[in-house]
Amino acid sequence: MSDVYALCPVLENDNYLLRFVEHKDVPFLLRVYSDKKSVPFFNSDNCHGDDFYYNSYKRMEEAVNYWIDEYGRKSFVRWSIISKKTDEVIGTIEVFQRRSSDDFNQCGLLRMDLRSDYETEDCIENLLSILIAPIYKLFECQFIATKAIPLAGERRKALEKMNFQWTDHKLVGHDGTEYENYWILLK
Repeated sequence: MSDVYALCPVLENDNYLLRFVEHKDVPFLLRVYSDKKSVPFFNSDNCHGDDFYYNSYKRMEEAVNYWIDEYGRKSFVRWSIISKKTDEVIGTIEVFQRRSSDDFNQCGLLRMDLRSDYETEDCIENLLSILIAPIYKLFECQFIATKAIPLAGERRKALEKMNFQWTDHKLVGHDGTEYENYWILLK
C-alpha cells in the first residue's frame, strides 16, 4: 500500500485522465462542488458532517489543501478527473483502504464526485473501467465498495454493468452511525 502514497499514479483511457489533485484545479472543482444537483450523489458518510457543498473559492481551496495533507498522512488518495474532450476537471475520485470492525474492513472504499452533467451511466462506467484493476493492487484489498443512493439511477446502472452488487450490509462510522446504499465488487 505504501507505493500509492510514495508516488500517485496517473490513470487514463481514451476519454478521461486521473491524476493527483492539484491547487490549480480549484476553479474547476468549485464548479463541481457548488453544483447543487451533484451534491446528493457525493458520499459524505463518516466525514464529520461535511456534505461537500462548497460555494466559495476559499472553501474549495481549503478542501483541496486538506486532501493534499491527508495524502501526505497516507489517509487517502484524491484524483482529479480530467475530461480529455474538454480538457477540464469534471470531478474527483477518492480511494483508500478502510480499516474497521464492520463488514467493510480492508475494502478499497471508492468515492466518486462528478459535476451533474457527467453523472451518466457511460461516464461512470468509463471511470470505473480505469480504476477497478489498479485499486486492488494499489490498496491491497479483496473488494471495492462504493455508495450509490436510490436517486442515483445512472450510477447504479453503471455499477451493475461493472458487476458491482448491492449489499444490505451497513458501513459503521467512527461514531457508530450506520450508513447504507453500498455496492461491492469482489476481486
